[in-house]
Amino acid sequence: MPRFFCDAALAPGAELALPPGAARHVQVLRLQPGEEITLFNGEGGQWSARIARMGRSEVAVRVEAHEATEREAAREVTLAIGMPANERMDWLVEKATELGVARLAPLHTQHGVLRLSGERALKKQAHWRAIAQASCEQCGRNRVPTIEPVRDFAAFLREAAGARVVLSLAEGGAPAPQALRGEAPLTVLIGPEGGLSAAEDAQARAAGFAPTHLGARVLRAETAALAALTLALA
Repeated sequence: MPRFFCDAALAPGAELALPPGAARHVQVLRLQPGEEITLFNGEGGQWSARIARMGRSEVAVRVEAHEATEREAAREVTLAIGMPANERMDWLVEKATELGVARLAPLHTQHGVLRLSGERALKKQAHWRAIAQASCEQCGRNRVPTIEPVRDFAAFLREAAGARVVLSLAEGGAPAPQALRGEAPLTVLIGPEGGLSAAEDAQARAAGFAPTHLGARVLRAETAALAALTLALA
């Protein structure tokens, strides 16, 4: 059944207009009045609904019953990453959402290509949120992962708390299957293309991030991120 994210209060019997993106999707799918769809707003569970009316650009739906369905990972994992460039970051947000990440923290790092500030950073954050919402529609999640504002590396380290690891190319790190195992909430820090600089790696360790590695091969930033996330959620 088609699923749509709807950032609105949902209640049995409520009638509302779908957001523009969801309305366009309904029209592309050639759905008709009376057909059933599923809505979720990120507050838990999902709602059955039926298309009530369709206009040229507006789709009105009537909300029916709530289903207490959750498909979240058992462990809360935050992925903090030095942003890879453009489409690679988009792809990472999509796939990390599918895998079950709870939170994504995009960072400015020394080797990072993508530099964002001001209105451009806010637009990019909204863009990534939309990607995460669409990914939830596809994979069945009813809670959209948090996409944090873009931050500088040092500011992120000052705010980090709890169990945390850094993917490191320096010697002395524990193998990832060992370091990422557990049930407690975890923050995984990963560099961009080119990895973290030696100074950033040292700063992360000094801030309490335990070093870990994914083996002898050097992986692309987005590949490493998804490999680490998979191990942490296994």
